[in-house]
Amino acid sequence: MSQPSIRDSRRLPGVNLLYDGPGAVLDVAFADGDGEALVARWQDAARRLLDGLGWTTSVTRIRRFPGGASLFLSSPIDCLYTATEINEWAGSVAIAAAGGASTPSLDAGIAELSARQAKEATPALLALQAAAKGHGVTFTSDHKATSVGGGAGSRVWTADDAHHPAAPAPDTVDWPAVHDVPMVLVTGSNGKTTTVRLLASVMKAWGRTPGLCSTDNIVIGDDVVDRGDWSGPMGARAVLRDPRVEVALLETARGGILRRGLSVERADAAIVTNVAEDHFGEWGIFDLRGIAETKLVVGHVVPRLVINAEDPVLVETLDVERRAGRIRADIGCFALDPSHPVVARHMASGGTAAILDGSDLLFVYRRRATRVVHAADVPITLGGLARFNVANALGVILLASAIGVPKEAIAEGLRRFKGTPQDNPGRGHLYDFGGLKVLVDFAHNPHGMRALIETARALPSRRRLVILGQAGDRDDESIRGLARETWPWQPDRIILKEMAIYLRGRQPGEATGLLEEEFRKLGAPDSAFAHADSELEAVRAALLEAQPGDLVLLPIHAERDAVIQLMETLAARRWEPGGALPS
Repeated sequence: MSQPSIRDSRRLPGVNLLYDGPGAVLDVAFADGDGEALVARWQDAARRLLDGLGWTTSVTRIRRFPGGASLFLSSPIDCLYTATEINEWAGSVAIAAAGGASTPSLDAGIAELSARQAKEATPALLALQAAAKGHGVTFTSDHKATSVGGGAGSRVWTADDAHHPAAPAPDTVDWPAVHDVPMVLVTGSNGKTTTVRLLASVMKAWGRTPGLCSTDNIVIGDDVVDRGDWSGPMGARAVLRDPRVEVALLETARGGILRRGLSVERADAAIVTNVAEDHFGEWGIFDLRGIAETKLVVGHVVPRLVINAEDPVLVETLDVERRAGRIRADIGCFALDPSHPVVARHMASGGTAAILDGSDLLFVYRRRATRVVHAADVPITLGGLARFNVANALGVILLASAIGVPKEAIAEGLRRFKGTPQDNPGRGHLYDFGGLKVLVDFAHNPHGMRALIETARALPSRRRLVILGQAGDRDDESIRGLARETWPWQPDRIILKEMAIYLRGRQPGEATGLLEEEFRKLGAPDSAFAHADSELEAVRAALLEAQPGDLVLLPIHAERDAVIQLMETLAARRWEPGGALPS
């Protein structure tokens, strides 16, 4: 590698991977031999700048990764832009020194940064934050608004036209009227969106109005407030500032945690559904342990944390985090196999768990097991065949129990959630067209594909057809892994789809070429392959080729809404194989 360089600089308003508080992080790249000296120079320059600005209590943190490091310094919530500039100044000093160039003057930096700090500082915001903490309620602030409390107990002040944060004097706030609502954080590599939606069904059965944010939308009760990916802090704040909300269910994606930190400083419960090989190389994360550490940041802010006991990397990483004192939450474990050693030990020691026992979903508390619901009575499990959704239901049982939902309401909520495109668009829909079965799902990484293939293998089929593609921002191994997880199903037909909106730096045909190459290594013959220029074209090609008795597997990403609309139209028209498809 040539000269060290700054790869990214960003604010972290919330609890994050490096520190349980706000600050700024600088991602730098360097050759292996340059790392120690460069980091030491950065740390020295950052300390001198911080002290010169009077930030003597600010801390620095370093997280190394292959080919670089994330360099963090803590900051007051009202001076995050100043913090990024301090970090960049210190980084520039370190990089210049590494290259033998003259270094920027720290005295000049202190003078320039002092002016920047004076312009940004908002003492009234800090006073309101301290008052909210004193009253034990949530505080959030961004360029749109400042709020205290949550949902039905929130009070919100809109920022001015210049996006300066609103900050009323604490003694003008009607604090007795301010309170929080139950808050649940949902993260993991797969199953997050299904989990928050299933939880929302349980909350409705409990008689509460849920507010949820997810990768698909923001929903308050039955009202879709906004569509799009709202799994980051902005989505969470939108939910927490809505006065209709009685329970906040916040999907919390990896990207949001790494780019901005958590949306809240405390919540009532959180879950990590699993960790999978996905998005390696982004924001300094290069392996599964890094993914697990990122997801487990939710455990820093809750008294109750739910984990998948059958995910070995997640379990091992949690153990490290607990020994280091970063996670002190009570742990609830879920597992499909009640004899799995992790969950078995946990239950034997009196720990809380949810398990699949035969065909029953059980809640275990202090060694006493209570049947919650029969797996086949939970529609999204497809009669118990979709084991990944059985796992999601077990996680929901633990989360709902953690915030005091009665078992009867949990069971009713699980039974009510039909898993249709209206309830859970793009996730686990099984259609039957005159004996041809079509399974539609959002599986988008090797881990998700493995779960989908497990369900497909449980469904009888004469011939097996699958469409497959992958986003270009995955590394080659992750793309090949999608083929490796699919091949055990032994598909007779593989239709490789281009997804123009997900090329993300690759050339057309590059990702599908890697998939085809891997399938051929695994033994797929020439006759197995077909190609389509779009996802919808691939779906149509599969349907036109399929016959009664076949099973078609449709992992969809790029044109989900169009594919679901086609499926629903065919179902309404009672379409059968061999019939014409609507244009």
